[in-house]
Amino acid sequence: MAKFEIVMPKLGESIIEATITKWLKSEGDQIEEDDAIVEIATDKVDSEIPSPVEGVLSKVLFQEGDVVEVGKVIAYIEMDGEASEEAKEPKQDTTQKIKEGSKPVIEEKVEEVKDESYSSDKFYSPLVKSIAKKENISLQELDSIQGSGKEGRVTKKDILGYLDNRGSAKPAVLTKQIITAPAVVAENGDQIVEMDRMRKLIADHMVMSKQVSPHVTSFIDVDVTNIVNWRNKVKDSFLKREGEKITFTPIFFEAAAKALKDFPGINASVDGTKIIYRKNVNIGMATALPDGNLIVPVIKNADQKSLLGLTKDVNDLAKRARANKLLPDEIAGGTFTITNFGSFDSLTGTPIINQPQVAILAVGAIRKKPVVMETEQGDVIAIRHIMILSLAYDHRVVDGALGGMYLKRMKELLENFDQNQSI
Repeated sequence: MAKFEIVMPKLGESIIEATITKWLKSEGDQIEEDDAIVEIATDKVDSEIPSPVEGVLSKVLFQEGDVVEVGKVIAYIEMDGEASEEAKEPKQDTTQKIKEGSKPVIEEKVEEVKDESYSSDKFYSPLVKSIAKKENISLQELDSIQGSGKEGRVTKKDILGYLDNRGSAKPAVLTKQIITAPAVVAENGDQIVEMDRMRKLIADHMVMSKQVSPHVTSFIDVDVTNIVNWRNKVKDSFLKREGEKITFTPIFFEAAAKALKDFPGINASVDGTKIIYRKNVNIGMATALPDGNLIVPVIKNADQKSLLGLTKDVNDLAKRARANKLLPDEIAGGTFTITNFGSFDSLTGTPIINQPQVAILAVGAIRKKPVVMETEQGDVIAIRHIMILSLAYDHRVVDGALGGMYLKRMKELLENFDQNQSI
């Protein structure tokens, strides 16, 4: 019989491995074409791997919970018919469909190359090995580097940080302080629930962000009465014409993108002592999921989209995020993030930066308030729609002046919103 290899598919440009979370089929099960065989997860998104052939699942090579590199064989399917060299060794590129949005993912067959110079009990990614070879780092030296990745793995950031300090007269700078959480004792009647995989990833990411960036948060209040009036005027006709709602979110995205072009220091990242000013304006939209977790789909090139285009993107990404239908590349590449505290009626908040970005904008609830307004006849008190914006930023590279100027520009753009524009 012909043997077909099921390999770990490539799920995005930056993803080199995935975790097997659940086998949907067992050894000996009959498999139909397009049957989902296994559920996998990355730090970006969950997916299923369907079978491109029919046959019998003859061998499972990894267990649930195992982390597997992209391109590695994870199972074999025995197909009817004589085995041939072609069947035994599938072509270089195999196309498999991934459940997310029913879009095909091109899977690259990665040939396992045994690297005798880096044979260690520890796992090192091909990128880390490549950097080590280029910089003449021995295996013993590589093994001594403190890893910050999962299960202590050495990441690109770890090895580059090591190189920055290599040969320093003060080796103590390489010592990593270990912070231990206080012991917690459950009392009678307490309910103990293990975090799910996504919550663990969120927790690790939040702690890492606070350790990496000194956070500062600035606030500004904004009169959004013009925006509220405009939306009330167009929302019914927009719903009738487009079949979907128009919210305030795309308006905030439009203003944020324009302000980022004016202040590129907010649309940046930090790499050691280098500041990377991003060319593209890719804004992440923090989205709460039904299970209480959080995911951040990204609107790419937001500065190049019209208000209608942003509205379509916001509605589509939010809908598919809540249905677990996002593709890995749709939650990668963000250069700035917006989170909406106002959707839960919170006035404001101090958000945590989504690394490796240097700032995150929080939008508060819109409330009617009495406001003193200047007129030609003198000051008057009027009822206006007021919202608080908060910007958390990385004080290593963003000072209060830059953070304040960005918020001031956001205020100007939102308060001068054109009530007569069409969409």
